[in-house]
Formats: sequence, structure tokens, C-alpha cells
Amino acid sequence: MDAPRLQRLGLVVHPRREIGAALAALRRWCDERAIDIVQVPAQGQARQVAEPGDPGTCDLIVALGGDGTALAAINAGAEHGKPVLGVACGSLGALTAVGADRLLEALDRVAAGDWRPRRLPALVVEQDGVGALVAVNDLVLVRRGAGQVSAAVRVDEELFIRFAGDGLVVATPLGSSAYTLAAGGPMLAPGGAGLVFTPLAIHGGCCPPLVAAPHSRLEIRLEPGPGGARLELDGQIRERIAPLVPHAFTVSLRPEHATVVALGGEEPLLAGLRRRRVIMDSPRMLARDERDAAATSAGHETGKPGI
Repeated sequence: MDAPRLQRLGLVVHPRREIGAALAALRRWCDERAIDIVQVPAQGQARQVAEPGDPGTCDLIVALGGDGTALAAINAGAEHGKPVLGVACGSLGALTAVGADRLLEALDRVAAGDWRPRRLPALVVEQDGVGALVAVNDLVLVRRGAGQVSAAVRVDEELFIRFAGDGLVVATPLGSSAYTLAAGGPMLAPGGAGLVFTPLAIHGGCCPPLVAAPHSRLEIRLEPGPGGARLELDGQIRERIAPLVPHAFTVSLRPEHATVVALGGEEPLLAGLRRRRVIMDSPRMLARDERDAAATSAGHETGKPGI
């Protein structure tokens, strides 16, 4: 990458996690290079560590925390085309490029242009034909109180399913390893593309999760039950939907919506999910590993091959 001089960094920070050492190192690095630091507004951010600033005036946005913090930073920077460096103050995740112990090295490499842009798609959600909400991970339409919601889902104008239940999730490929995975939906492997639809706790019928093409459009007609519903984008409640008032949603995929910094050598997605035990082998396989390890250990102790 070309390396124009960094003049201003934007910050997004975890609301509770320990970030003191990383923040102090970042401030020293910026002071030595006469780089301004501001804190950009982000969804759910109440912890103030710097003067507020406009993300549009920043050359780079740094997220100190975890994947949730990085996601908030991505949403803050995407509108202005600003790249995000995700720094893990804890366990590495899917959106963090480095751990806090390698923050200064990462900043040096970004300043020198030694990084690669990783482009992320996003969901574009139109409600009743008006407006455009955006989500990097997922859209969730879910019941808010007693009773179920009903939905009819069309793919490129063809009816796919009508069902009643708790709601539904529509995810990007990245988001397929978040709420979608937890709800039993399909996870797209790295390099996969498309829209992922997953129903939540349907009441009867047969409604399998669905992977639609990247250029497809999902049309969702939602009928909230007597308890109403809510709309969530990337885990944040954006709207409370009144009971018994039907709404129409159209969901499409916007390619290359946001940019995160990649430095090379990042942990593969599947390896990271296994390390964090988001996905795990079956107990039968783990028990077999334990038996094999015990037999090998016994063989070493006796000098004979394990049985």
C-alpha cells in the first residue's frame, strides 16, 4: 500500500476490558510522530479516553478491545472509507489483526504502507421501501414479547418459505460465524460468498437455512405478534416494531463495504474458531484422542508400544 503520512488516528475502545497498557503505548507512538488522536463516535461506546472527533478526518481507526469493538469501529469508519486496525486486548478474533503486545509493530507497518486491505461486504436493509440500514455481520428480526412472529421470505421474487416462530437472521459470510452459527445455521468457509438466511425456533413445518447468491435479494414480510418485534443490526437494537403491524424488508449484499487492516500471518478463521472452541470436535472423537494419548504415554513409560 502507498503510505501517506498519518496525521490523525481515530479510536474506538472496549467499554470494560483492560486497555491501559495498549492505550499508553499508542499515545507515546503518536506523540513521537506528532499524530493527533481523537475518539470517534461508535454504537454502544460510553468510555471516553480522548477528545471526540469526526471519523472522516482520520487516516486510520484503531479498535482496542475485541471483535465487538472492531465491528463498532468498522461501522464508524466504513461511511468515510477509513481502514480499521483491530487490536485484541485479550484473545484474537476474526476481526483483530494483532494482539496488544504487537501494537507498536503494527502501527509501524501501517505507517510504512506495509499492510494489505481486507475488504468486507455488508448487508443493505431497506424497510418498507425507505432508507438503507447497513450491517457488517447480520440483521436479526426477532419477537420482543409474548407470542410468535410470522414471516414470508422470497428469494429474487420467488417464494421460499412462510413460517411462524421467534424470528430470523440474515448474515454476511463474516456474520455466518456469529449469531447464525449459534442458531444452527450454515457457516460459510473463507472465500465463500452470499446471503445466509436462518429461521429462529420455527413452529412446525420444514424451513431449512438457506444460502443465496451474492447478487440475490431477499424480500421479507414480517408480521409481528401481539408482543411486537425488534430489529437488530450487528447485535445492536435499532428499532422496536409495533405489535400486529406488518413490515416489508428487502436485504441485499454490498461488496467491499468496509476495509480492515491485514498484516499477513493472521490466524485462519477455522483455526481461530477451533482455538476458541466456538466449533468443537464430537465427544467421541475427543475421548478417542485421550485413549490414544494415554496408550502412547503408557508405552513410553514401559518402553513398549502402547496397546
